Amino acid sequence: METIFEAGREIPVKSHWDVIVVGGGTAGSIAGIAAAREGAKTLIVEDNGFLGGSATASLVTPLMSNHVEGKPLNTGIGLEVMERLSQSGDCGAIYNNLGYFNWEMLKFTLEEMYLEANGELLYHTHFAAPIMEGKQIKGIIVENKSGRLALLGTVIIDASGDGDVAHLAGAPIEAGDEDGKNQAMSLRFSVANIDINKFADFLSTLDGYKQDIRFLHTAHVNGKRYSITPLFEKAYAEGVLKEDDGDYFQIFGVPGRPNELGFNCPRISNKTDGTNIDHLTNAQIEGRVRIKRLLNFMKKFFPGFENSYIGAVASMVGIRESRRVRGEYYLTESDYYEAKKFPDAIARNRYPIDVHSHKKGGGVKFQSHIPENEYHEIPYRALVPLEVENLLVAGRCISASFNAEASIRIQPNCHAMGQAAGVAAALAIKENTTVRKLDGVKVRETLKARGANL
Repeated sequence: METIFEAGREIPVKSHWDVIVVGGGTAGSIAGIAAAREGAKTLIVEDNGFLGGSATASLVTPLMSNHVEGKPLNTGIGLEVMERLSQSGDCGAIYNNLGYFNWEMLKFTLEEMYLEANGELLYHTHFAAPIMEGKQIKGIIVENKSGRLALLGTVIIDASGDGDVAHLAGAPIEAGDEDGKNQAMSLRFSVANIDINKFADFLSTLDGYKQDIRFLHTAHVNGKRYSITPLFEKAYAEGVLKEDDGDYFQIFGVPGRPNELGFNCPRISNKTDGTNIDHLTNAQIEGRVRIKRLLNFMKKFFPGFENSYIGAVASMVGIRESRRVRGEYYLTESDYYEAKKFPDAIARNRYPIDVHSHKKGGGVKFQSHIPENEYHEIPYRALVPLEVENLLVAGRCISASFNAEASIRIQPNCHAMGQAAGVAAALAIKENTTVRKLDGVKVRETLKARGANL
């Protein structure tokens, strides 16, 4: 690759914080709230002009269920957010899962809760590089409309989703399955101006029951039989859809957005590296082409969609798996199957191993062998990267194997991991120790005192 030389330059220091959270997404927004509530001077650095990440920029609604005997395994701040959102009718529960939400109003709720805790924000700001002193991270370099700035912090939380900070700071990284291939991506969207009652009535003629339109759901996956599968087959035959448009298709209701439905598709399987800018660009372009075909298909084959139109297309590609940081503990598939428990547990999980194949027509590996009403735990040590001091990771990039990550990556777990990272960062500062030396059992006990189900 051709290169050029960039001369060194002086970079102004904006300020110093106790805790800097890189990425205000699913885990990062909760990490920021948690750290600020513990009294730490906290800054969230976010690329977008809003918080929420995969939930608000990638339109990932609803939250996947992670329950035992109808009770959520992930409580604490994440559940508090959903409870507050439900007060305005923008979040609803079905089967005891308070997880169907309006992505636009979630932006408001997260920001309000963070600012109420006296947290500080830098929107429209891109992380560029870590500031290192040996193996200790001292802050980060960012770029925005004000230029290139240095932000100094006592503890840095990498909630980028892709392990961006940990990777550039020198922590060991892995990505992909045994062949180095990542899970398929998605570019989610919504369709508005639907006669949802008409559509629900139509679905009831196919499967025999009438759904609650607030939580309407239907799906199709090539190679499996669903009530709407014959419509896809007819569309393939008529050339309205290409066959890979049906590799994964899923519809969800969206509380607070009447006559609108959210879509967990189209699935992008040909280029799936979420850390490769060419792959991300391809996902946006190819995704919009497929979305247009899907809309035409639905307007022709789905009663109630006759006057519908695209309501929103995700501004951020939905990434299921990319870099994973190697940490003090490496969570494995065996830990999942054995329902392993840990003294320094910071979250509980029983969501199935859910792998979206990168292969065309590869389908979804969706399996769970945890006994009924059992769960495994995620230890604090999995949030502490090897070889870098005063850095924590939170979210889907924690220290876990490919299959273990495919289970823990759901948003309720990311909320819990974010809260753990925020609490741990504040505790380490209060105790004048490093996050590596911090007693994980104390982190767990503090989380329990803050409402976590541990």
